[in-house]
Amino acid sequence: MSEEAKKIIKKKKRKKLFIILIQILIVITFFIGWEILANNKILNPFIFSSPSRIFNTIYELIISGELWSHIFTTLYETILAFTIGISLGFIIAIILYECPTLAKIIDPFLTMINSLPKVALGPIIIIWAGANTKSIIVMALLINLIVSIMNIYNGFQGVDPLKIKLLKSFGATKGQILKYLIIPESKRTIISSLKINISMTLIGVIMGEFLVSKKGIGYLIIYGTQVFNLTLVMAGIIVLIILSFIIYEIVSFIEKKLST
Repeated sequence: MSEEAKKIIKKKKRKKLFIILIQILIVITFFIGWEILANNKILNPFIFSSPSRIFNTIYELIISGELWSHIFTTLYETILAFTIGISLGFIIAIILYECPTLAKIIDPFLTMINSLPKVALGPIIIIWAGANTKSIIVMALLINLIVSIMNIYNGFQGVDPLKIKLLKSFGATKGQILKYLIIPESKRTIISSLKINISMTLIGVIMGEFLVSKKGIGYLIIYGTQVFNLTLVMAGIIVLIILSFIIYEIVSFIEKKLST
């Protein structure tokens, strides 16, 4: 490796480190400012709580073991709904790609379902699936499935038509074109849809837990609201933010590995 290349790499690493340090500084400044404002009653501590009270609540939940139970429940529901959603989305996207007429028929319905506020269907889902984990999974699927189908299908549609014609001229079947051209060419789109899917899945799971769950981070937040314990609500939100960040970074890592 040349000296010039080494300098460029070092410069990029320094810039990345600088960005991370600034991000950490912003977070620390935010929490210190919040604590000062709450302690001086500039912010109402009952409504906004304070970082010290929130982190004490999180610590107590960890010591009691209650927090891990809530995290495990939410993770289990998220992974299950994510796996089902991305699998069904991939299969349905293939069917729609192979049947253009069906895709045109279904397209407006997919758009309508996607734009529908899913929480409005909550009472119906509870009646159909029951007040249990099934309702939470169904809620998450309603949110992530349509997005997965549309993203993957659009990825298939974006493949260069000249390449398809070339394979057809060599006598390739639809299945061969799909296997050796469409899916490999849409690899980036499919992988990118994982990020969107996992985010939408987590939103769906939390919404479902708001409605029916007796365990999970969503339940922790809604329970805190019901008993007017705003510190518990904030603690649940902080835990959810951390969990979301970890899940997103894991999916980003998988994306990088699959892209290479």
